[in-house]
Parts: sequence; structure tokens; C-alpha cells
Amino acid sequence: MEPDNDALPVAGAWAPGKVAELLGVSPVTLRSWSARYGIGPPAGAGRHRRYSDADVRRLQHMQRLVGRGMPVREAAEAAFGRAPAGLEVPAARRVRELADAAEELRYASVAGLLDETLSTLGPAAAWTEVLAPVLRGLGDRWQRGDVCFASEWALTSEISLAFERFSRRFPAAVPGRPVLLACCPAERHSLPIEALRATLAEAAVPVAYLGQLVPAETVADLAARLDPVLVLLWSTAPTTADDLLAARLRASGCEVGTAGPGWVHLGDRGFRWVNDLASAVELAVEHTEA
Repeated sequence: MEPDNDALPVAGAWAPGKVAELLGVSPVTLRSWSARYGIGPPAGAGRHRRYSDADVRRLQHMQRLVGRGMPVREAAEAAFGRAPAGLEVPAARRVRELADAAEELRYASVAGLLDETLSTLGPAAAWTEVLAPVLRGLGDRWQRGDVCFASEWALTSEISLAFERFSRRFPAAVPGRPVLLACCPAERHSLPIEALRATLAEAAVPVAYLGQLVPAETVADLAARLDPVLVLLWSTAPTTADDLLAARLRASGCEVGTAGPGWVHLGDRGFRWVNDLASAVELAVEHTEA
């Protein structure tokens, strides 16, 4: 028996007992999977065997495939990259699995589901078919008076991290002037623009993303330095839409677009406005190909 199975795992250093507990299987089953399918740390490492975070996510993916009806050997091959998964999962089931994992604060499961969904569907379809519906479901719960702050926090944090992991798969520097994605300075809800960033990265569109709560002065300075083909300003609500910043950027010579429902109340001020991911991608590609 592992002497430290009850200790919390250090990131990237999961003891086999903790992994077995997380998966709901016996340590013997975990060892047999390792021996039969060559997954996880080598058995010869003995009591010092440790699973990485990636190993854990793949094992969870393997377990989900088995739960969906795939034989264990095929699931192991699919989860560990030795064969295509070959099993189509309906979006509604992905939504339900992700919502359940977030509700139970199973962070590792949420991360695994997100990585699988992004890898399988790509960021655009993952956002529109799975992630946005899960978030809307949480919003509906809030409207009904169901306090679900912890679940929402866990889910939104993990979605942001998953988009970051996905985007890092692609070259950080793509030749050409970038599309600059910026939240308005007071904006805290950035997931839609993060989905756009991941989608553009996958499509090899040069893109720079500034993150949340960046001061207007910094946005203007970075726009001047980066010389983007387009600055796209994101706002969720009228209280965060910064039309003065948009006008300032345009006056400095930048091509400016506005994105999100926060801009609706300002009407047509000469900026291209988009309010869905597909339109935002189209606008970005249009400028990079001009």
C-alpha cells in the first residue's frame, strides 16, 4: 500500500492510490491497466510511481469512453493517443457530463472533459454546442434563485485554463499583423473572447489577446506598438462598453470592431459590430486576408 495515498497530490505527481480513488477503481485494477495497456508510469518504479496530470485526464477520458460502451482496450488506445476514439458523443451528453462534474466540484474531471471536448470538436463548436449551453444553464439556475456560485466559479476558471492549454498547441508567433483582442477595461467576463482567440489560433490567424481588466492607456499603447490589422473590443453589458476607448483607437489610426451585447445600446457609430463567434471569426479573417 502507498504510504501517502491520503495526502493531497502535488500538481503533476499523483500517487496511484489517489488516482484509483479519483477514478473509483481499486489499485489492483489500475495496476492491471498499466500492465495490459502500457498506460501511466512504468510498473518498475515501485512505490515511487507517480501519475502526471495528463495521465489522470487521459485515464478519466478512458473511463468515460468505457462508460459510453467502448471496450476497455479500445478506450485505452483512444485516450492515450494510439487510435482514434471512433465514438461520437452527442452534445447534450457532453453538456450533462460537464454540468454534473462542475456541480460536484470535480476539478480534474472538468479539466479532462474540457480538453476532450476542445480536441474533439474544436474551440468554435465546443463553445457554441457545449460550453455556452452549460453556462446558460448555470445562469438560468441563478435566475430561479439557486445559488450555484461555487459551480460557476469552478467551471469558468477551468474553461479559461482549457482554452489557454488548447491555444498553446499552436505557434505563438504567426507571420503577419495580428488581430488584437481586448476586453473593455472594466469587463470581467472574458470567456467568449477567449473562445475566439483559441479559434483564431487553430486557424493560424495572427492573434494577440490582452486578458481582463487591462487599463485603457495600456490597450492604446499596445495597439500602437503591435500595429494590428484590427482591434476587437469585447463588452458583455452596457456598463462595460467603452465607446471613448473605441473612438480613441480609431482616431489613432486603428481599424476597430466591437463585439458582444454590451455595445447594442450605443447604436451605429461607424464600428463593425459582431455578437456571435462565427461573425467575429469572419470579421477577423476578412481583415487578415485584405
